[in-house]
Amino acid sequence: MTAQLPTLPTGPAAGPGDGATVVGESLLRGAWHRLRRSPLAVAGAVIVLLFVLVALAAPLLAPYEPASTQWAGDVTPQSVPGPSADHVLGLDSFGSDMLTQLLYGARQSLIVGVVSTLLGLSVGAALGISAGGLGGKVDTAVMRLVDILLSIPSLLLAVSVAAVMGQSQLSVMIAIGVAQVPIFARLLRGSMLSQSRSDYVLAAGALGIRRRRIVLGHVLPNSLGPTIVQATLSLATAIIEVAALSFLGLGDSDPAVAEWGRMLVAAQERFGNDPRLAVYPGVCIAITALGFTLFGEALREALDPRQRR
Repeated sequence: MTAQLPTLPTGPAAGPGDGATVVGESLLRGAWHRLRRSPLAVAGAVIVLLFVLVALAAPLLAPYEPASTQWAGDVTPQSVPGPSADHVLGLDSFGSDMLTQLLYGARQSLIVGVVSTLLGLSVGAALGISAGGLGGKVDTAVMRLVDILLSIPSLLLAVSVAAVMGQSQLSVMIAIGVAQVPIFARLLRGSMLSQSRSDYVLAAGALGIRRRRIVLGHVLPNSLGPTIVQATLSLATAIIEVAALSFLGLGDSDPAVAEWGRMLVAAQERFGNDPRLAVYPGVCIAITALGFTLFGEALREALDPRQRR
């Protein structure tokens, strides 16, 4: 009598434990799937996308020219005209259209935030690669410099740099970028040190591949994930710091440049009678920062291998 061998189940009902083929999933594809399922990621992405679109299309969306004072005669020491058919959000304390100022303020915040973050990322990445890739005395020297910068609160460091360089848009960008340098440098250096202990690095070294090629071709690309996530979070901080520097009088000296922080400064004297002058730019700053923060946190969780299911 011949014994029959059991057959393995096939088709859709077959699971991994039944001999079915398991299809792997790349890190980016898995991160994309997790982002799509996250309500916070979707909300943050929508806010960020709307902010970018509004900032880029400000000249098309704004009903009037920025910093136009043609309605200055309508403003009195006691009150500022509120919403009307011609001015949806009313006027500001200088007689300019509030909606126009908010739209161009978004454009200014986007430009300064992106440029300052790229500046901090570039310099911080260069320091982090030098420390994590070369090690030894270079690592010690770079980390001591980073420790000195980290010992100073980021906003205080930005204020100090902006005060030394004077009032200009360039000084604000450099000031905020300098404040972000130690964050990117320490993060990238730590990520590279963690990757350098991986098995693939040991295998590449055993095969005789040069250290420079291992660092730049393997360790660095695998260490950029946390840095990219931090750049998204730093954009939220940069937007807040732009408003803070303008609020302290260290922003762009050109009065024709619309900026949310400067609008808050101008609203101080009239806050008791016209609180909307401070509420509008304050809400714009809070919502924009919230959008970048939500998307950055969701991106960090999506790229974390420990979050895979």
